[in-house]
This record gives sequence, structure tokens and C-alpha cells, in this order.
Amino acid sequence: MTASRTLTARSAWHDVPRPQVRRFAEIALAEAPALAEEIMSEIQREYPHLPLVLDDSGEPMALVGIRRAIEAFVRHLELADHSAGRPTVPPDVFQEFGRGEGLHGRSLDSLQAIYRMGVRLAWRCFADIGQRVDIPPPAMYELVDAGYEYLDGLVDQSVRGYAEAAARQAGERLRLQRRLMELLLTEHHRGDPADALAERAARIGWPLPERVAVGVLLRPAREAVAPAVGQEVLLDMEYEQPRMVVPEPDAAGRPELLHRALTGWSGAIGPPVPLADAAKSLRWAEAAVRLTQRDLLPAGEVLHCTEHTEALVLLQPEELIDDLALRCLAPLTHCGPAHGRRLAETLLAWLETRGGAPEVAARLGVHPQTVRYRLRQIRELWGDGIDDPDRRFALELVLRAQRLRGELGDPRSRR
Repeated sequence: MTASRTLTARSAWHDVPRPQVRRFAEIALAEAPALAEEIMSEIQREYPHLPLVLDDSGEPMALVGIRRAIEAFVRHLELADHSAGRPTVPPDVFQEFGRGEGLHGRSLDSLQAIYRMGVRLAWRCFADIGQRVDIPPPAMYELVDAGYEYLDGLVDQSVRGYAEAAARQAGERLRLQRRLMELLLTEHHRGDPADALAERAARIGWPLPERVAVGVLLRPAREAVAPAVGQEVLLDMEYEQPRMVVPEPDAAGRPELLHRALTGWSGAIGPPVPLADAAKSLRWAEAAVRLTQRDLLPAGEVLHCTEHTEALVLLQPEELIDDLALRCLAPLTHCGPAHGRRLAETLLAWLETRGGAPEVAARLGVHPQTVRYRLRQIRELWGDGIDDPDRRFALELVLRAQRLRGELGDPRSRR
């Protein structure tokens, strides 16, 4: 049964003669200050560490709130009729109580316990007044119900203030976290970066790690909810491609946590680096993402750059590798495309195995005699230069790069 129904419908309280109701309200209002003081004293006794906040007049805000809550409830009883509605909860003070709990990182449990204690003490006082003015017991029972609904209204106001404070704190933390990440991922810091990092990290309670890995993410959908990577991982969702800074990426349990949190996401995590080199890890992660978007690295998952080192090293400097390829592979210019490709694959297999025709043939899946024929052609095309270590290294470099691009067949895919 709600308070409005309890005190406005055809109820026991409604049937109490109006002079008795007015007399009850007069006494309750007169005793409200003393009752508020009693409740306040009991709160301080039960919760001695609860901070006491004063208003502009120097009076405890809690005491003001308790007194106003009692007075509002009693005035509602005095005016109760078919149009009175539910008691009006004083919103500002009780919202402020909720904000205070939120801003100090406390839960609402103790605040709700305090409210319940206040209702119990108020009920004792009201029961005594009811006996003095001969309020019938059924009407007093309804008063209890109304009191606890009123309590629900006080809690609702505090929850609203608590949620507001939590949202404000979350927004402030995100702003400070973003500023920390901006400094962390900037190549050239101004002033003393160590002091600046320490100060910004302390403001969000982020212990400075020795090593970090920086990730770049691709959203599975435009409105995708941020992955639950945990408080220790810095995450900035404001970028088109969200960024994250993972502290101590090899710490126990960290890889498994990230794997679970990033299910459904794609992107790349750069190599672990010292904290001061975080921007370098970001560069490699961005490079890996670009390669996935060109289908040169696996897409649809969050890659770890350390597992794709060869591709990142060989595919990144495209212009330099292409220029080197023009010079190193010039002898193949006059061969037909198909024949030139077969010779290039044979040359790469020979450079990788450092073996004879049988080993190269086994790697390529062709007859050894075919390999001998191709190797003779290779020697004719390159001459004695094919035995020069530096020349062989350059050849293997450009041929591996071409294989990673899909321009040459990969014998490993045939196994």
C-alpha cells in the first residue's frame, strides 16, 4: 500500500477527526528540532567516522536535512485529503548526501542504514505523540507504512545524487586519462616528461609501469560498447580507431584478460617497450593495422606485433624494398612473368635451405632435375655475384618481402 493511498483513501488515518490530526501535527512540528538532534546524535554515535559537512550558516547539513524531512512528512499528514498526493521529499539535501557518498568512493549501504535508523527513531516519537492525542492504533499502523514509503523517496533522491557524482567522476577520470595518454604517446615531450607523467598518472591512481604495449583497435560496429579491459589498461574510445595502453603486458593473467575482453574486436597490439618509448609501440601497432586493412596480415582479430615481426619489418619500407628489388632482380627482367616467378621461387628456396637440388626440390614440391635446370639458369643470370654474401642477403630480403605480399608462392602452404 502506497503512502498516498494510505493517507488519502478511505483509511483509518482519514477517519481520524481533523482536530486530533492538527493537534498531532502541531506537537510533532514542535518536537521536530529535538527529534532531529536525537537522530543526529545517534548517527554520530553509530558512525563516528562519518564526515560532518556544515552549511553556509555553520549548521550541519545532515541535521538540516533530517529536520526538513521530518517537517515535510508531518505537514503532509496534517494536509492529508483526497488531493494531497504523496509527501514531498526535500530533494537538494538528500541528493547532496548521495553525491557526497559517491565523491568519497563509498557505497550507499551505510547511508540507507542511517535513513532506516532515522525512521525507527521518528516512529518512536510519533507513536508517543499518537498516544497523547488518542490517535487510533490502525491509523498509526498506516503511518508506519507512509513513513517507509517516505524513506524510499529519500533513498531515491540520494541514489540520483550518487549516480550524478559517479557520472561526473567517470567523466573527469576519462578526461584526465586522455591527457595522460596524449603525453605518453607523444614522441617529443616538453619539459620534464617523467615528472609530468607521474603527476598525471597519480591523479587517476595509475601506477607507472616499467614497460607498456600500445594497442590500436578497429570497432566491430560504430556503436560498439568499450571492451572491458579493466581499470589498469588505459583506453581512449574518442579516436576513430580506439587506442589502449597496456601496462606490464606480460604480467600474469594480463594476456588472458585482454584476449577475453577483446573478443569480437580486431586491431593490433604493439611490442612491449619501456614506458618512455610508448609512442614507438603505437607506431608499430598502427603499421600492423594498415597491413591488415590491405589483407597483408590476418584480419578479424587483435594481432600481436611480436608474432608478425618479419612481415612488419619487410613490408613497412615499401619504397625502399621496391627499389632494392628493381636492382637485385634486374636479371629476371627479360624472363617471361611465369618463368621469372618460378626462378624467383627457386632462388628463394635455395637461399633459405642452403642445400642442394634434392632439398630445394622437396621444399618446392618439384622434381630435383627441374631444380638443377633452374639453378643453372640462375647462375647464368647472376654470374659469380650469386656467391657474394651481401648480394645473397639482399636477394633473400626482397624475395621474402614479395612472398609476404603474395607475389610469390609460399611452399609452407603446401605442407
